[in-house]
Amino acid sequence: MAGVVEGRRLRLAFMGTPDFAVPALRALHAAGHDIAAVYSQPPRPAGRGQAVRPCPVHLAAQALGIEVRTPARLRRDEVAQAAFAALDLDVAVVAAYGLILPEAMLAAPRRGCLNIHASLLPRWRGAAPIQAAILAGDSETGVTIMQMDAGLDTGAMLLRAAVPITATTTAADLHDALAGLGARLVLRALDEDPAPVAQPDDGATYAAKLSRDDGRIDWSRDAAALDRQVRALNPWPGTFTLLDGVVLKVLAARPERGQGVPGSVLDSALLVACGPGEGGGALRLARVQVPGRAAMAAADFLRGRAVPAGTRLG
Repeated sequence: MAGVVEGRRLRLAFMGTPDFAVPALRALHAAGHDIAAVYSQPPRPAGRGQAVRPCPVHLAAQALGIEVRTPARLRRDEVAQAAFAALDLDVAVVAAYGLILPEAMLAAPRRGCLNIHASLLPRWRGAAPIQAAILAGDSETGVTIMQMDAGLDTGAMLLRAAVPITATTTAADLHDALAGLGARLVLRALDEDPAPVAQPDDGATYAAKLSRDDGRIDWSRDAAALDRQVRALNPWPGTFTLLDGVVLKVLAARPERGQGVPGSVLDSALLVACGPGEGGGALRLARVQVPGRAAMAAADFLRGRAVPAGTRLG
């Protein structure tokens, strides 16, 4: 890997929380950079038993033997800000950290703070760029290494690289591809120290934070849009509809030809009519899940429960 091969061994802090950030942390460590501390969100209750668990970056840093700091806030915490400044950093690398860095912290490292952002800025600034790119039907997305400033993903760009979005790409697929790409790009940025390029104002779009309610399927929409929704929200927050009042999670689907009242089942194999527009008029549910059961192929689901033509989903 590129990084310290040309003598650019840097003292840095890494700031990240979810799985997306783990490849970058491991790449920086493997490249020989001096990681003075890792910052991540505090441990929180998770899982069915709601046991308090450290986040993925926290666990990865512990496995590497790196000090982990988990402040609950930074903006009005002068002690945390002073402790960060005392690290005497060359640079900080930020990837899906989840806390806003105050200007004093942005300015503390000698080379500032670099963000690994999962989009081709200025398109899809904000909290959910991977999902937004699929929902919008974009043909590509990528990673931008950005020099952070006080704005929302508005800093100057250092490096960008694109990946295609195909007709079957899910958010899970993009997450893994962009996490690896981000790890490679940030090593290049640290090694090459490229000149920053200001983001253009034209073409800026924003990806709002998602909630579980965003996963509910509105069958009045066309099949192409619903197909993108299923792929974009896999694995979280997931898409769902109601079958006889029971939540039916839709984990995979594909557009097909069909016509009928939106939300009505058209055959005995879970072909569901959609609204007019692109995609053929219907959505074939391919993989589903109901509460208390494992995810399964639609054919396996139907062996235990018939869903005849004319059934309405909502």
